[in-house]
Amino acid sequence: MNQNRQYRFDTRVIHAAQAPSDWQGATLAPIYQTASHLHQTAENLSQTFAGKTSDHIYMRLTNPTNRTLEEKLADLEGGRAAVVTGSGMAAINNACMALLRAGDEAVSGNSLFMSTYLLFSNVFKKYGITVHQVESTDIEAIEKAINEKTRMLYLETIGNPKMDIPDLTRAAEVAHRYGIPLVVDNTLASPYLCRPIELGADIVVHSTTKYLGGHGGAMGGVVIDGGKFSWPEERFPDFKPFIDRKGPLAYLDKVWREHHINFGTTQAPLHSFLTMIGLDTLALRMERHMKNTLAVARYLQQRSEVKWVNYPGLPDHPSNGIAERLFEGKGFGGMLTFGLKDQDACFRFIDSLRLIYHLANLGDCKTLAIHPYSSQYVSFDDETRRRLSITPDMIRLSVGIEAVEDICEDLGQALDRLGG
Repeated sequence: MNQNRQYRFDTRVIHAAQAPSDWQGATLAPIYQTASHLHQTAENLSQTFAGKTSDHIYMRLTNPTNRTLEEKLADLEGGRAAVVTGSGMAAINNACMALLRAGDEAVSGNSLFMSTYLLFSNVFKKYGITVHQVESTDIEAIEKAINEKTRMLYLETIGNPKMDIPDLTRAAEVAHRYGIPLVVDNTLASPYLCRPIELGADIVVHSTTKYLGGHGGAMGGVVIDGGKFSWPEERFPDFKPFIDRKGPLAYLDKVWREHHINFGTTQAPLHSFLTMIGLDTLALRMERHMKNTLAVARYLQQRSEVKWVNYPGLPDHPSNGIAERLFEGKGFGGMLTFGLKDQDACFRFIDSLRLIYHLANLGDCKTLAIHPYSSQYVSFDDETRRRLSITPDMIRLSVGIEAVEDICEDLGQALDRLGG
């Protein structure tokens, strides 16, 4: 790709980080399936361990296939650099733990992916870290929750499965006013729909398993460093660069050296390869996902069996206005939730589906349905489920890229079986 020209997203998503001349003319990054790499001299290996070369040593540290994906994702999100991990939760854990120590506090929205909620509410407590969860879209409440111990603000671009959208621009302004970074999980939006770093965020995380890979065939995550945060001494007195890696990427170096390497959160090269194949069609897929989802939302609104539909693309949705502004009219995401009479109706509906898959994933080319209350959140107490907007009558639908008529027909025949 011509480095002197700024290509549009739909072009960069295909060509960013491509290096056929380094790959013997191949136009797909090779899968470097090797545990370690040969060094010709002792001096070169020493220099590489010291961080003075970009050579590879051992797969748990770096891998050429993974590095290509890291460069591509950093480009797409407008970041300076990235580290890919074995799962989205590995990325979230590493991104946060690089910022937090025993006695520290953080502020997050209360609209969180299930495992993120458990990490913040249960696991971090064991390490003496307190995370205050407030209404994701209430910027005033977010600001009030910040105190002298706060070292991070964490939000999701589109809440899963609440479907609320915080004002990331205002959230970034608040975070920076208090000298803390804004970390954003951009999984549900993808960089096609939203690039939080351009809105002021400092760190972006993804589960690459979802829309970035797009086919349900590869698991992974990524931490992307915007490279612009100044890391004030009064908030981050322990935040020192390693060896000679100074400047704007000190944070990502901390993620990599302290957590990625020592926790063993390596991405499998095959999964990086599959994710890159999926990325080639990200722009096309997101267009279709979002077009289909809006059509499905409107269809469900017309069905008497459906009590409510929750999708930011509907004009009466509380986040519709902020979504229009942040996403610049490109769309509203590829997932929605809707309500039936009760849990029994949800079970009967799911059991009647013929085309739509019933499984625990999202962002796949295929349309996927699940009843979160009785599956991912089955171990949560009722009060917590209510706080997270997980109700017995809710179905979560990740809308795929099939013919929308077929999706609606399958939804329709399953609704018909409920008997009105």
